[in-house]
Amino acid sequence: MSDAAQPTVAEVRAAAEAVKAAIDRHLAAIENRAGEDDPAVLAAFDSLAAAAETYDELLYDVHDEVTPFEVPAGDTLPAYAGPDEPSAVSVLIRRDYTVADPQRLIAQAGRVADAVTGGGNGVNAGLGALFGEYEPDEIASRHKEFGLEEGDSTLWVTAVEPAEPGEWLAAPFDQADPEMIVCRFDVSAVFDDELESLDP
Repeated sequence: MSDAAQPTVAEVRAAAEAVKAAIDRHLAAIENRAGEDDPAVLAAFDSLAAAAETYDELLYDVHDEVTPFEVPAGDTLPAYAGPDEPSAVSVLIRRDYTVADPQRLIAQAGRVADAVTGGGNGVNAGLGALFGEYEPDEIASRHKEFGLEEGDSTLWVTAVEPAEPGEWLAAPFDQADPEMIVCRFDVSAVFDDELESLDP
């Protein structure tokens, strides 16, 4: 067991206030930017990222909770072999859910779409109604309300050649190349399992 002092609730609160202040500074820098690569904006961005990371870590240490932001998976990412300055990028997101409460899902879907009762009232119709009504990020933040349970998720930002409108819609994920990843963010219970295995 570590002899290091455990963070306090007050430190979590202070870190939360630091994030709020960093958001204000970041927005102010953007509103007063002087050119595309304004160093003040870049510095405010870095400060916000650092404040958010500190808050996330303290929140987990003290309350065993996390923020809704995805975090890097660490050294498990494949090496990036793409261009240093890509002219276009593609953002690929996968989020897995278990339908933990089908009746809740169907009931919630029925509140936003009459089609659930008119065109079918099963899980498929409910999923179609919910994902048609809400943005994926909102479903991710409200998944329990919709009868879903989170599984693993990943987000890839990958370098691509500029595409013509509609060019890849028939097979949108066929060209996902791990070697072209610019950055990647993973969320998985497997990371928690790995941390638990290291506990004495």
